Order: sequence, then structure tokens, then C-alpha cells
Amino acid sequence: MKFTLESSSRVNLVRAYSRTELRIGEELVRSSCIVSAERLITDWPPEGVAALAPEHLDAIFALAPEVVLLGTGERQRFPPAGIRAAFTAHGVGLEVMDLGAACRTYNVLVQEERRAVAALFLG
Repeated sequence: MKFTLESSSRVNLVRAYSRTELRIGEELVRSSCIVSAERLITDWPPEGVAALAPEHLDAIFALAPEVVLLGTGERQRFPPAGIRAAFTAHGVGLEVMDLGAACRTYNVLVQEERRAVAALFLG
């Protein structure tokens, strides 16, 4: 799906998404990634929510988000309890949704200048 969203500020926005790729700003991403208003991390190791481990969360927590949108691909898939507990321990909100919903929600929150981060899995 392609978005036509304009922003007056210079922030990373998800411009389009599909099962195989994301367009974040002018960057084409074909793997799992983490995106915030200021940063785009494309070398994030887990390939899917099933592969998500506590050590993968350090890159997310380093961005100091107030909320993380976990986009789990075509369908909503919840991460293991240990992953959810790590977010609680860090005082960071976690919302789990399919990829499209995560992209749309992320764009809205970032344009509201909220400290939102999206961790996005394709598929």
C-alpha cells in the first residue's frame, strides 16, 4: 500500500509497505528494521517475531521510546512473554499489530511528535 503523507518536519515516515519491502522516506528496505523519527536501523538481525530475543531489544531501548509498535507481518503475532516483560521492565509501552497497522500508527504518532519507534517485520 502506498501512502501520500506530507510532513512539515524532517522525520522518517513510512511511505509504502508490502510483504517484501518498505519505503521509509526515500530508502527502500527489504528486511526487518527499526524506525524512529530520527533513525532508521536496517541491520536488525531478527527475521520475524518468532526469532525475536531479548538481546535484539537493546537497539530499540537505546532510542528511548515511550511506545514501540511491533509490526509482525501480514498477521498479528504476539512475542513471547519474556519479550513483553522486558518492555514492562523498561517502562516502555508495546503495541503489537500487523505490519500495515503498525506503519499507519507509527506515522500518526511521529507526526504528533510522540517518541514512537516501530520495529517492523516483513511477510
